Amino acid sequence: MELAIFDLDETLIAGDSASLWLAFLVRRQLASTDILEREHALMKDYYQGRMDMAAYMELTLAPIKNWQHRDLAPLVDEFVEQDILPLIYPAALERLAWHTARGHQRLIISATGEHLVKPIAQRLGVDHAIGIQLECHDGVYNGRTHGVYSYQQGKLTRLQAWLAMQPQTPNMTYGYSDSPNDLPLLEFVHRAAVVNGSERLLRLAAERGWERLNWHLS
Repeated sequence: MELAIFDLDETLIAGDSASLWLAFLVRRQLASTDILEREHALMKDYYQGRMDMAAYMELTLAPIKNWQHRDLAPLVDEFVEQDILPLIYPAALERLAWHTARGHQRLIISATGEHLVKPIAQRLGVDHAIGIQLECHDGVYNGRTHGVYSYQQGKLTRLQAWLAMQPQTPNMTYGYSDSPNDLPLLEFVHRAAVVNGSERLLRLAAERGWERLNWHLS
């Protein structure tokens, strides 16, 4: 088997799905407006590679605490249709189709919560998805997470755990990301590609012979 692994935010879509989700909740009056400022401050640390992921998840999961999965799912579907689909890079769809045509397995792995990552992956026709795992007891979210965060080295840890559960070991892996936070993943795959990378990441890609891609919405 051959496996193509895609980061989600700023790689397949022109935006951050978790930030967009919070803005959607504020518009629907399901979260207070101050949560956007607090989330923005934490995201500055993400781009510096020093995000406090526990604090970030506690903040961003607070609006759905005590929600039942069956009630949240339709809201997520509405969000994906309204806010995510218009931001998908056409070239990303072409690359996904390229892998499909060759019979490759496709996986999206993201440092966003799985309540968003999995529905987005499903809407993109991608069978496999890994996101930060949410605790959900008797169908009710409690605002907490469990397991290893799929962030930085943790993204590779989660990927390797997923691979260990598959019936076949891939003989070729492709990896796509925009972020220096995903260096462990890009260094792990056989063929890495940097999408809309920063100057630092593009310089590293040039040194290592990684593909450099420039994707736009139009």
